[in-house]
Amino acid sequence: MANWDEIKTAYQVARIGTVSGAAEVLGVHHATVIRHIDALEEHLSTKLFQRHARGYTPTETGLELLRVAKITDDQFTQMTGRIRGQGEDVSGELVVTSLPGMTELLTPVLADFQREHPEVIVRFLTGARLFRLEYGEAHVAIRAGSPPQEADNVVQKFHTQNIAMYAHEDYVARHGQLQGEEDMQRHIYVGTDSIDNRAPFYRWLSERVTRDRVRFRFTDPVDGLGAVLSGAGIGFVTTRAARQHPELIEQLPPRAEWAAPSWLVTHVDLHRTPKVQAFLKFLKEASKEWDDD
Repeated sequence: MANWDEIKTAYQVARIGTVSGAAEVLGVHHATVIRHIDALEEHLSTKLFQRHARGYTPTETGLELLRVAKITDDQFTQMTGRIRGQGEDVSGELVVTSLPGMTELLTPVLADFQREHPEVIVRFLTGARLFRLEYGEAHVAIRAGSPPQEADNVVQKFHTQNIAMYAHEDYVARHGQLQGEEDMQRHIYVGTDSIDNRAPFYRWLSERVTRDRVRFRFTDPVDGLGAVLSGAGIGFVTTRAARQHPELIEQLPPRAEWAAPSWLVTHVDLHRTPKVQAFLKFLKEASKEWDDD
């Protein structure tokens, strides 16, 4: 089997394209890089690079090696992150992930936690991608929808946001008030750009109006709220956000089937560490002030 140092060297040469650049990243002499490449090519009985005046270009086999080595290198990096997260003090990186729709609630809590623990570096990662806790991509994930089912994760019920339908007063002035479900096809709506969105309230809407009535479509929930506030149509808004905008007029009241539950998810290897426990306790206490009735 090839030496991992040789594979790592080849990976850096393929990534950077020069022996000198790889040597600088690895902290070794350029002669060591050349020796590793030669030894690996001899072991595999194939050329991994085309040498030319500008540097090294991977062959087809070299590109395959680059792909495999990158996956392995990423997994080592993620494992290192998990190990570092197991320290006994509340310091270092704290990586928290959530959907963008929760940033308004979570950002102040994260800022307060960092002030209370000045040795902590907060990394707040939002987006639709599911971060893999088993690879150390995050310490705490706040996920919405159905309870997560991944093995080796600790899942706790967290917070439920109540959802209702609202329209800006300018929209109501132009189109009138929504007069119940039987009146829905007459109105226009703000909705998600994806027809496969799993949120229960968007599934509910798609069953009651044709797609052409959704005239303003978005991917980020923040943009959806902005569209409703701009009078673009009737849309789903949390009751908490609506209370902050008195110009929004309720069209249909909250329903239990529209409620958006969220879950605190941690990996079993990191769940009991002081840093994660300190943050979970802090977050749960702060969330008691989130009034969503």
